[in-house]
Amino acid sequence: MNNAKIPILGFTAASGTGKTTLLTQLIPSLKVQGLRIGLIKHSHHNIQIDQPGKDSYRLREAGASPVMLVSSHRRAIITEFEEIKEPVLDEQLLAFDQSHLDLILVEGFKQSRFPKIELHRQALTSPLRYPSDPDIVAVASDVQLDLPSPLTLLDLNQPEHIARFIIDRFLS
Repeated sequence: MNNAKIPILGFTAASGTGKTTLLTQLIPSLKVQGLRIGLIKHSHHNIQIDQPGKDSYRLREAGASPVMLVSSHRRAIITEFEEIKEPVLDEQLLAFDQSHLDLILVEGFKQSRFPKIELHRQALTSPLRYPSDPDIVAVASDVQLDLPSPLTLLDLNQPEHIARFIIDRFLS
């Protein structure tokens, strides 16, 4: 990742494995350590941040791009892409303010080359991805696995231990 100014770590797994659930547990564990966490989530859907009938939607539909929504609590910047194609993570990092962050977590972008933790649930019977993805550094699983070196096995049900692994491996 040429445009990553800070450590970046992805989470990859079959749909339904619990990537978002794990991230919602990991982020508070990392923040309690004083870390500032950013997140980029890839969606395969035509996402809509603003809603039909709202001023921001109408202005965007009229051709404004980007559109920034700002309140006392948060802001969102909506930018229309000129060409409809799958986004490239490294290009998206250019638009992501990294200046006040310690770590960027990424959900999705499984084809991109950057360190990832694979999630595995035995009940889903999905094949493991690490044999074909050299960027996977650890597997978080709900069952014991015999992993080749240097991969690390993490307990998918112990987010605090996964947070400790992230801190030790990427932020120490």
